[in-house]
Parts: sequence; C-alpha cells; structure tokens
Amino acid sequence: MKLGYTILYVSDVEATVSFYESAFGLKRQFVHESGYGEMITGETKLAFASVELATSNGVTFQLALPDAPAPSFEIAFTTDDVASAFQRSVAAGARPVAEPKQKPWGQLVCYVRDINGFLVEICSPLTP
Repeated sequence: MKLGYTILYVSDVEATVSFYESAFGLKRQFVHESGYGEMITGETKLAFASVELATSNGVTFQLALPDAPAPSFEIAFTTDDVASAFQRSVAAGARPVAEPKQKPWGQLVCYVRDINGFLVEICSPLTP
C-alpha cells in the first residue's frame, strides 16, 4: 500500500486551488464541478473536497477555520529557498505563523496558515 493523496475539506475548492497555485507555486491537476480538486505535488497528490461533497459521503469532521486553532496536523512543502517561499506565501494571502528558523538537525523551517486555516510548513529538504 502507498499514500495516494491527502484530502482537505474546504468551503471553496476553486479559491483554495487558486491560492495554492499563487502561494506555493503548485499546479492544478484538475478541479471538478462536484467540489473536488487535486494539485500536482509529485507521486502523492494534495486534494481538496468541498464541505458539501464530504458530508454527502456521510463523513463528519471538525471544519478548519482561519481564526480558530489549526487542526492537529500540517502540510509540509520542501524547497531550497525557504525564505523566498515564506514571503511568496504571505504575499499571496497566507497568514505568517513562524518565520524561517534553523532547527538543531540542520533543517530550515517556517510556518504559515492557508486561507482555510490549515497549518502549512515550508522547509528545506531533510538531509540525514
């Protein structure tokens, strides 16, 4: 078994996909009118489903909200230029949480929240 995709439930799939294109430079794979969209992120996809689509599947969940505490997980993107990626995401509407900081294991890490309130880590690749 392998991880195929992660789906985040959002109020507006198109706005979220557009935000991820602008803030993180991702490319959309597709957006369907039913309220589902996927981003190209490598082998594992990042997907968004509308709240309506998620609830139509009988799924209950805690909705992420921009002004509430972030859900208890994060999305992490790696880049060789963390500082520029942080600035780009904030310029596109992400809320800054923590500016780039060097971790004891050598990785440069920062955090923002997306337009839905999800926590996004931007970090340098981890080198063992």
